[in-house]
Amino acid sequence: MDKLEMYQQAADYIKQRITSTPRTAIVLGSGLGGLANEITDPIVIPYAEIPHFMNSTATGHKGNLICGTLGGTCVIAMQGRFHFYEGYTMEQVTFPIRVMKLLGVEHLFVSNAAGGINNTFKVGDLMLITDHINMMPNPLIGKNLDYFGTRFPDMTRAYDRELLSLAERIATQHAIALKKGVYVGLTGPTFETPAEYAFYGKGGGDAIGMSTVPEVIVARHCGLRVFGISVITNEGYHFADDFVNDGAHVIEAANVAAGKMSSLIKGILGEI
Repeated sequence: MDKLEMYQQAADYIKQRITSTPRTAIVLGSGLGGLANEITDPIVIPYAEIPHFMNSTATGHKGNLICGTLGGTCVIAMQGRFHFYEGYTMEQVTFPIRVMKLLGVEHLFVSNAAGGINNTFKVGDLMLITDHINMMPNPLIGKNLDYFGTRFPDMTRAYDRELLSLAERIATQHAIALKKGVYVGLTGPTFETPAEYAFYGKGGGDAIGMSTVPEVIVARHCGLRVFGISVITNEGYHFADDFVNDGAHVIEAANVAAGKMSSLIKGILGEI
């Protein structure tokens, strides 16, 4: 089957299930799926029902596509994403992004739980992603899908400057403290060693995780405007003798910060 036909089949199925055209898509990362509960008049579509979608197996990812109203605008939210470490190909990991494009989406909001590399970051901080360092296979490797974008897409401003400025203004209005920084995307599923945290910090990284970058690359290839935010769930710059990186702790820390992230995203949506 032609690849474009696969994307179109998924988009057509979703169009049959939803009642409005979403202009913004939101990808909710580990521990952050609770924002989906604030979507009003939700239409919930399990991934298993959508043609060619994968199943989300990561902890804290419920595996639903939800369409409804958030911040006064129609959105479509992924309650959980797909990861390379789950054994999926990069094409499968990023499949939903091109489907969103076919649905008429213009903005992509991506969120994640991330380890803090920058020694000024603390657990629970929100970091606006200003740039990224990709340490995963590039999802655009292979025959270019000219229907979606050019062979060599520019990534100079992968994260939309206007959306970043808007986020900072909304944060000030809501008294939400924000950090800004560079997100490093690794494959996982192992958490990083102390040496790896230090290495990527010296290379310009401020936070590190196992997602987001492939989605952003494909979104920019499609011409979507991208806004990215990380919740810092552990501090990767000092290690006590009993320190252990643990997935449950990541979810717990993300849940604590989810309220702040929710207020910020709803505020941004109310103005775009």
